[in-house]
Amino acid sequence: MDARFNLSENEIAAKFAKRLGNASLVIAQSLLPKSTQELVSLRASQINGCGWCVDVHTKEAAAAGETAVRLHQVAAWRESTVFSEAERAALAFAEQGTRLADAHDGVSDETWAQVRKHYDDDQTAALVSLVAMINAANRLAVIVHQRGGSYEPGMFAAMAD
Repeated sequence: MDARFNLSENEIAAKFAKRLGNASLVIAQSLLPKSTQELVSLRASQINGCGWCVDVHTKEAAAAGETAVRLHQVAAWRESTVFSEAERAALAFAEQGTRLADAHDGVSDETWAQVRKHYDDDQTAALVSLVAMINAANRLAVIVHQRGGSYEPGMFAAMAD
């Protein structure tokens, strides 16, 4: 299946993507650990069925030193021993923040308490923003059928230069 629409070739879509990218820089430059950012982005992308974003975040995480074992375990993180308590809190938050339609209360108080136990105010703000941002990016890519497989680590950083 080919992409339905090339977002980078449309003036409005390109402007929107640039602003989305700039907002993403705020998160990337935060003190939320880079590994956590990639794991959260990967998990939300798996849930949303976004092949492009799974490709991007798997490769960026690997390029940043994330192990294959941990990347392969993200989809089944609850049944895995390779994630810290803080990462488990972030992954639970990512799932609940992504599956809003599945739970009328959104993120549970228990998950919120675990996030707050492990992350300070700035890291929590970055995590909340990250879950919102990756879900927006997933929706853009899924709607236009942007497929995964061709991403090379560092492509986004090169575009920002």
